[in-house]
Amino acid sequence: MNDTGAWPCLSARGEGSLLRVAVVPNARRTGADGLHDGALRVRLAAQPVEGQANARLLAWLAAELGCARRAVRLQRGDAARRKAVEIDLPAAAVAEWLARVVVAAAAKTP
Repeated sequence: MNDTGAWPCLSARGEGSLLRVAVVPNARRTGADGLHDGALRVRLAAQPVEGQANARLLAWLAAELGCARRAVRLQRGDAARRKAVEIDLPAAAVAEWLARVVVAAAAKTP
C-alpha cells in the first residue's frame, strides 16, 4: 500500500509531495485519525488561534516524517480546516508513512 495512487490525500509534486489534511483542533493530543473525504484527518492539541494549530500541524508532520521543519510548508488553508501541505520528501516516502499511521489509527478505533 505504498503506492501513491492508493492514497487520495497524497500527490507527487516534482521531487516532493502535496498532502491534503483535514484538521480537528482542540483535541486532547495530536495524532492522525485516519482518512476523511480525501484527506488525512489530524487531531491537533492546539487552538485555532493566531496560527497555533497550523504551527502544531507542521511541527507534528515534520517530526513524524523525520524531516526538518522547513521541509514542511502550508500551501493552502491558513484559516480553514482543510489544508494542503507541501513536503520536501518523495511521495513514495510519504505514502509509506501514511500506510503506518492510517493502520495505527484504524487499530485504535473501537
